[in-house]
Amino acid sequence: MDEANATDWFSKPGDSIRAVMQRRLLSADHVATRLEGGLGTLRSLLDGSMPIDTAMARSLADALGASPAFWLKRQENFERAVDRAVSAISPDEVDEFIRNVPAPGARARGKMSDARRAEEVRKRLVYFSVPNTKSWQEHYGRLVGRTEFRSSSAFATKEEAVLLWLRRGELESDLIKTKEWSAGNLQDRVETIKQLSRLKSPDHFLPKLRVLLAEAGVALAVVKAPTGCRASGATRLVTPDKAMILMSFRHRSDDHFWFTLLHEIGHLILHHAQTFVDTDEDVTSDVREDEANEYARRCIVPEDKQDEFESLTEDRDRVLRFSVKLKVAAGLTVGQMQKRALIGHDKLNGLKRRWSWEEINPIEV
Repeated sequence: MDEANATDWFSKPGDSIRAVMQRRLLSADHVATRLEGGLGTLRSLLDGSMPIDTAMARSLADALGASPAFWLKRQENFERAVDRAVSAISPDEVDEFIRNVPAPGARARGKMSDARRAEEVRKRLVYFSVPNTKSWQEHYGRLVGRTEFRSSSAFATKEEAVLLWLRRGELESDLIKTKEWSAGNLQDRVETIKQLSRLKSPDHFLPKLRVLLAEAGVALAVVKAPTGCRASGATRLVTPDKAMILMSFRHRSDDHFWFTLLHEIGHLILHHAQTFVDTDEDVTSDVREDEANEYARRCIVPEDKQDEFESLTEDRDRVLRFSVKLKVAAGLTVGQMQKRALIGHDKLNGLKRRWSWEEINPIEV
């Protein structure tokens, strides 16, 4: 398609960056080392929030090839195409679009000038990579309504915050090279995946976890939930051959993180990589949520260990020995004991690992 003449379509320069990376088998880390600002700069180029100036065009030419002039022209064509897309939205649609479609950053308030309104529309079109309001509605407008929620009755989940979180997860998944999605390959790796829970810190287990998941065609994105989003985890098929598991580390504890991860793996394997968002406690009666919960429980405590598990008490040493048999961190055993009312929620919490945001180092919306 001739982007310079298209009236209802645009492509970010980041799309060309991604295409070159895929064609030349370049990892995000490899390209990022050649850009000032590293991965943060690469993310901003891919999501369209950072324009390509003369200096950046030279850096891209050095890192990816093509000439600086090519990258500058690519940015110019993109700017013109987005301007046309913004202008094509009718005045009657603009205010509704700004009101209903979320965007990163502070929410626009009060009366806005025409220029500010155009900029707000532009920001939304670019973030979601859609050329018009109809396309946004088709790709994202009904997403939350179609998404299965595992929700806490104590909190209301704001749809716009969830959409921003999911979209950032999609963008993060773009940076991750994976093999072709395969539920069978994922199932083959589950036992090894759960054993990673014995590693103490996220900077030790996350790289290994990402490799195992990528081998099965799953991109693992870790994105801190924005204000209003109570999500713990999500699954989504982001391309026909790549699935995503999105994790927020919401409670920053090992029992919650690993149970949620295994729950999401259950969704991918059992429910054909449909989109699911899971938040806090399961208060629904949806059979698919029950199946994913049971899958996670059986991953942690297999059927042949159930009788011994149910005999556990507050005896710390017994719990530690049993966890060694399961090949999981003791925190996961304690979490399951608490969920199944074998002990109170105030017991044995010292066996759980908890992490700071600095240790987790998540991406933010």
